[in-house]
Formats: sequence, C-alpha cells, structure tokens
Amino acid sequence: MSSYSRWVTMVALCLSASAIFFIPFISEIYYVPMQNAFHFNNTQMGMLMSIFGATSMLAYFPGGWLADKFSPRRLMSVALLICGGAGFYFAALPSYFICLVIYGLWGACISLVFWSAMIKATREWAPSDEQGRAFGILESGRGAGDVLTGTIVGAVFIWLGSDVFAFTQVVNLLAATCILFAVIVWFALEKRAVNYTDQEKNKVNLHDIIEVIKIPEVWLIAIVILASYTCYWGGFYFAKFATDAFAMGIAMGVVIGTAKTWINPIAPLIAGFLGDKIGISRSVFSLLALMVVSFFILGIMPYGPNYLTVMLLTMAVTAFGLYALRGIYFALFEEGGIPLKITGTAAGIVSVIGFMPDIFMPYIGGVIFDAYPDEQGYRYLFFIVSAICVIGATAAYIILRRSMKREAL
Repeated sequence: MSSYSRWVTMVALCLSASAIFFIPFISEIYYVPMQNAFHFNNTQMGMLMSIFGATSMLAYFPGGWLADKFSPRRLMSVALLICGGAGFYFAALPSYFICLVIYGLWGACISLVFWSAMIKATREWAPSDEQGRAFGILESGRGAGDVLTGTIVGAVFIWLGSDVFAFTQVVNLLAATCILFAVIVWFALEKRAVNYTDQEKNKVNLHDIIEVIKIPEVWLIAIVILASYTCYWGGFYFAKFATDAFAMGIAMGVVIGTAKTWINPIAPLIAGFLGDKIGISRSVFSLLALMVVSFFILGIMPYGPNYLTVMLLTMAVTAFGLYALRGIYFALFEEGGIPLKITGTAAGIVSVIGFMPDIFMPYIGGVIFDAYPDEQGYRYLFFIVSAICVIGATAAYIILRRSMKREAL
C-alpha cells in the first residue's frame, strides 16, 4: 500500500467512525433538546442508551468473528448505510417503543458489523512498534470528525432557533453524513486491509480462540476499557451538568458540549505518541489515576455560577484524560501478545466486557437524575465513576508489572 493510499485509509476510518457514533450518542450534546422533542424523562432517556448498550454487548463477539471473515470495507459500508437509514426515521420523532427499536438496531449494527472491523483495519494499518500512534491517530481523527460535525450541526441548531424543528434537522443532517461516508469507505478502503500470503495459516479456529481466552491480559484489558469507558459516560453528562448545576441555557450547554469535543483530536494523539515512548500500560495507568482524582473533584466541589471557572478547568482536564484513554487502550493488545490474525475475535471478547457501561451507566444516570433532580445526583454519579476508575487503574498496574517481568526475562 502506498503512503498516499495508507493515509486515505486512515482518514476514511477516522471520519466514518465519527459519523456512525455521533448519531446514537446525540444526547451527549443535545440531551435537553432531545427531551423537549420527545417529552422523555431521564429514566426513559437512560433506557434508550441501555438498549443500545445491551444489543451492542450481544453483538461484539460475533462481530469479532465477522471481522476475521470479511473485509472492513464491506462491513463498515453496510453498517453506515443501515445506521443512516435508521437516523432518518428517528428524525420523524416516532413513538418511544420505536425509538427503543432504533437504538437497539444502532447498537447491534455498530457492534456486529462496524466496530471490530474498524479495530482490525487500524491494527493492520501500522507495524507492531507503532500501535500506540495508530490507535492514537484513529481516535484523534475521530475527534477531529466530531469537532467538525459538532460545530456544523451546532451552528445549524442555533441558527434554526434551538427548538424541536432544529433538533430534527440536526438528526437528518447526521443521518445523511452516515450515508455519505458509506460511499466514501467503499471507495477509500482496499478490498482487504492486509493481503495474507497464506490464508490457511491465518485462518481463525477454535483452538486460537481458546488460547486467547487463556491470556490474562485479555481480561485485564477488558477491565481497563470498562473503567475508561465509564469515564466516557461520566463526561457524557457534562453538557447537561453545565445546564442544570450552573444555571446555563440550552444553547450554552450545547456550546460547552461541543467545546469538549475540541479536546478529542489533541488528547489521543499526544497519548499515542507518548505511549509508544514510555509504554502503553504505563500511560493508561497514569491516565486512570488522573480520572480517579478529577471525577472525585467534580463530585465534591461547590456548584453554581461563582465556581464556573473551576468547573470548566476540571472538565477540560477530565475530558483530556478520557479522550486520551480512548485513544490508546486498544494498543494494549500488542503488549498482551494477542496474535494479529485473531485481533477481530479478541476485540469482540474484550468489548463485551469493556463496553458494558453502555448498558448500566445511562440507566444509572437516568434513575439518579430522576431521584435526585438537584445537584446531589451529579455528585453521586461522579463518585461512582471515580470508584470504578480505581479498579481500572489497578488492572492497568497489573498489566504494567506483568509487561515489565516479561521484558526482564
């Protein structure tokens, strides 16, 4: 693959990943506008994402198997088409039951068809000693896509009046973006990201899967990702947090939620290159330790307009950490000794556990916010995130120690 084709592939991976995840996670920035459009309470909003998470969890493992059988080009294009089509239906403001079905479809489609194919294509994109920067570039590129998309649709939302009509047009725009990138991925990616010289040698079999399951790092990585992804869900509510706890308007909440994504292109890139220099596991441990402290601070600090600067600075540091983690935790595969040919299957196994916060965090958040509509709900949520990060940091430290022992042999 030429250098030009290689970078075209990476750009397509980055922007398509941004497009397909933006639409089901629209409530991250447009939580209150979505509530106003559908008249859902917090528990109903949380249940939508829990359904997304449940279908995702069921689909991750078979999705890994699919990624080892079919080309990323084909799988990713199909997933983008399906998610975009469902997005147009969602923009029509259907019933709550239909919304649950749509979120279930999004979860199954992204995890079964798209996710592991993207992970495998990214790992194939770089040699073994550049895995940190490969996944860092992927997450940074996804972040750049989020910034571009978020800024454009945010401007459209405000320009159209920040009302229900504006929200529906934002959804239509995001759905059209998915369809567009389905076409781009089809032409940008090669039929196979890697041309295997010996197909039989690289064929995935039951023995390979059992051997991967026996690797302790597989389960430790899963715990690390679970904690890291819990951080993401803590940050998911930042726009709502700013609106509720700091008396900001809906439009300003959207601005803050969008501004948070501007950190996304920077943090993973820094983490990726730094991880290749000092070690991925060491970097992950340090970042999770930072998350323990930052979410604890968000839980104990005073709320209100007088503390706006402290809140914004703490949120910025927290956003840097959670986006940096997302950029490098899959690079732990190389330190864990997971064979390249079975990366899709390994990613599926790890993702089943690692992305379980998609199931329990939105539901917990919805229940907490309905039970404690004042600032106390946010304190409970941030304390939960901080506690889970302690577990993740412990797992990352164990990976680091095991890696150091192997290098000493």
